[in-house]
Amino acid sequence: MITDAKSISNTACLQADVCVIGGGPAGIALTLDLSERGFSVVLLESGYMEEDAKTQSLYEGEVANEQLHCPPDKYRQRRLGGSTAIWGGRCMPFDPIDFETRSYVPYSGWPLSYDDLLPYYPRANALSEAGRFSYKAEDALGAQASPLIRGFNSSRILTNGLERFSCPTDFGIRYAKQLGLAPNVRVLLGANCTGVRLHPDGRSVRTVDVATLAGTRFSLSCRATVLAVGGLETARLLLASRDVAPAGIGNFHDVVGRYYMCHIAGNVGRLTVQGSPQNVRHGYEVTSEGIYCRRRLAVAPDEQRRLGLANAVARLHFPRITDPVHRNGVLSGLFLARKLISYEYGKRLNDGNAATLAAYARHVLNVATDPLDTTAFLTHWLRHRSFAERKFPSVILRNRTNRFSLEMHGEQIPQAQSRVMLSDKVDTLGMPQLRVDWHYSPVDIDSMRRTLDVLAQEFALSGVARFEYDAETLEEDLMRFGAYGGHHIGTARMGLDERTSVVNADCQVHSVNDLFVAGSAVFPTSSQANPTLTLIALSLRLGNTLAQRLSKRLVTAPEEAFA
Repeated sequence: MITDAKSISNTACLQADVCVIGGGPAGIALTLDLSERGFSVVLLESGYMEEDAKTQSLYEGEVANEQLHCPPDKYRQRRLGGSTAIWGGRCMPFDPIDFETRSYVPYSGWPLSYDDLLPYYPRANALSEAGRFSYKAEDALGAQASPLIRGFNSSRILTNGLERFSCPTDFGIRYAKQLGLAPNVRVLLGANCTGVRLHPDGRSVRTVDVATLAGTRFSLSCRATVLAVGGLETARLLLASRDVAPAGIGNFHDVVGRYYMCHIAGNVGRLTVQGSPQNVRHGYEVTSEGIYCRRRLAVAPDEQRRLGLANAVARLHFPRITDPVHRNGVLSGLFLARKLISYEYGKRLNDGNAATLAAYARHVLNVATDPLDTTAFLTHWLRHRSFAERKFPSVILRNRTNRFSLEMHGEQIPQAQSRVMLSDKVDTLGMPQLRVDWHYSPVDIDSMRRTLDVLAQEFALSGVARFEYDAETLEEDLMRFGAYGGHHIGTARMGLDERTSVVNADCQVHSVNDLFVAGSAVFPTSSQANPTLTLIALSLRLGNTLAQRLSKRLVTAPEEAFA
């Protein structure tokens, strides 16, 4: 059942097998998995089905440098479904190399392997509505599928990797009915966790404190508690729960909130491909299941190890939108309409510099002199994006000139000084707000530079393409938008050593036997991949772990647990 938390009696103490805090993709996937296994679950979600301004304001905080990181209440959605309400739907797994301990990536190495997580990826794919777990072009598109760039063959550069796209699926809308009908699940909306209270010895959870904006306060006492509130909020909740652990839960060695990562990303350089535009597959393709997918370029794992490169991928992309010299009406139209586009995507249409009147005039001229492409684009967008259930993922322009930029998306090296911490300010519930101090390092830029050099070398050797970029402006190109994409990673990292990690391989907080973390907060490294698919797979693995620990016996009958 799904109910409003303000209907719960003040001072009540609810019981269930598992308390899941956070109704995003990690929390929903875990709740569904545990429910199917017969366990009673209370899912606490701060928000409602739709965005609520007062609830969203609970995410407000401060950042050390707004040029590098957006305010904490942006990119995140405090509602059922979490940020899947606004995501682009891009899905891809991490690579086996991401789990390895790499001497050239400090603090790398997961306490589990790719093979440990592999059994959970197919269901994560299904829950995301991204089709089969198949991420090679020859498997997903068939052996006769055209290559990314005809004539380009390289043992150092892989071109057959795919990313798949969800509808994009809003987990709140998609799974609300299933959650509501599950006899052993209770979803409480408007339920804000304000603290995890430990027993005096600090080894187990006594209660979870909950408050509503209407003033109701109650608690839960469960056999296991899972934090599934995202990379930033996980650190906030652990650090703020300090009645028994003065430095915060799991923070004996000052690790909670540190090693905060996003991704290194930006549009770089000029790629010119010889021959016909028909020789390049730069747009979206559709699998036999009807799933949109797209090819990428990546340095082969053996080359990454040999050269000491962080993991990264490149996508063929159009020129920089903000510069009207591209003479493209569609791009100029997007630039002129950027204030009508959501913050998450509109930010990418502005490079931080005020456009001159001359630039605006040139953009308007581009639109006026390119009516056919602009009209065709709008027609396609309305049909395949605005009014389609499975939406065309993003803007793709007709390839007329075989000239592209490379859209880079790469791993960030973890570093302790990149962190989130509590500020002196509190929200309306009395919870300390966050202060975000995100950092990147020269190593991140250098690794991307050397990756681009490999691409340039291999394109030149092939004779079918030429890639050039300006090394002097590379850092500016990659850091134009700062921390990219709302990917909040690593603030409660996984590891074997309590001095450098917060949770173990089972996602259990080292010092607390029945407290777990689900989500990208536990990732030790960030990979080249968007985190959603992997955090869902890891949540499903946690479901299996909890099932083994708790056994099939319910703590009480469902109707008693939710009374």
